[in-house]
Amino acid sequence: MKKLINDAADVVAEALVGMEAAHLERLRIDHANRIVYRKDAPRPGKVGLVSGGGSGHEPMHGGFVGPGMLDAACAGEVFTSPVPDQMMAATQAVDAGAGVLHIVKNYTGDVMNFEMAAELAAAESGIRVESVVTDDDVAVTDSLYTAGRRGVGVTVLLEKIVGAAAEAGRDLDALVELARRVNDQGRSMGMALTSCTVPAAGKPTFELGEDEMELGIGIHGEPGRERRAMAPAREVAEMLVEPILADLDLTGGPVICLLNGMGGTPLLEQYLMFGEVDRILKGKGVQVARSLVGNYITSLEMAGCSVTLLKADDEVLSLWDAPVNTPGLRWGC
Repeated sequence: MKKLINDAADVVAEALVGMEAAHLERLRIDHANRIVYRKDAPRPGKVGLVSGGGSGHEPMHGGFVGPGMLDAACAGEVFTSPVPDQMMAATQAVDAGAGVLHIVKNYTGDVMNFEMAAELAAAESGIRVESVVTDDDVAVTDSLYTAGRRGVGVTVLLEKIVGAAAEAGRDLDALVELARRVNDQGRSMGMALTSCTVPAAGKPTFELGEDEMELGIGIHGEPGRERRAMAPAREVAEMLVEPILADLDLTGGPVICLLNGMGGTPLLEQYLMFGEVDRILKGKGVQVARSLVGNYITSLEMAGCSVTLLKADDEVLSLWDAPVNTPGLRWGC
């Protein structure tokens, strides 16, 4: 294992120290509870947005804290859900009287712990908490970590879109409706060329031969749909796009397309893959109105990529274009 770390047990804590030092102007961090906050939270009258999950998926979620996105993000150990106490502390800290929305990826530990935190926050502080669970991965119905589909790339798009709506002053009911609509209108599919190595494990999560790739991989290194022989990028793009289009009709309207790197894929290859995806979509009559290419929901140093397509009307596009100022996503400010 070759990693730029000191001790495997201290990776998350020390990364948060570095994150705070790098972004003092926009973030504050509760190191005891491992919570990343936007510096001006709570904002009077604003619905608080809280998310979180296991570390190792950076910039998800701490890198999406700031104006136009999240108010707080809870960092678990690598590939491990945060605990309810973290989530409750974050919920209480960002509540400004308008309620709090939890944005939760569909992984069993995340869902269970966020539910518990919501109940505790309501019982102890009287805070109204609503939750939206993302489950956009078309690769598998159930996985090692889930009951139902996994929450992956749509989570990034949802946090941006709902974050803009919260910044504009929409109430909690409106944000819940919007978040559920965004989740329902988005789908994702991913693949891997290599495994990744969790620092505490010290060895790759799984093995892939030099001429193999894993199709439908999860962000924790879970097995995908199938293992296949390596193929040219144009064929890989078809393997990712076709299952999405088979699951959700995206013709006749604009979409937002996220070509996401899994952590170890160069941008050169990501842009090449986006070109192939765009070519396929044009051939299917799908209009890409907005795009995002880069590492946004990763799996440590895994080589590979995922495609997320989100059906977008004028309202969603307007919220997507709204200013955002976070370490991981920034424009219009």
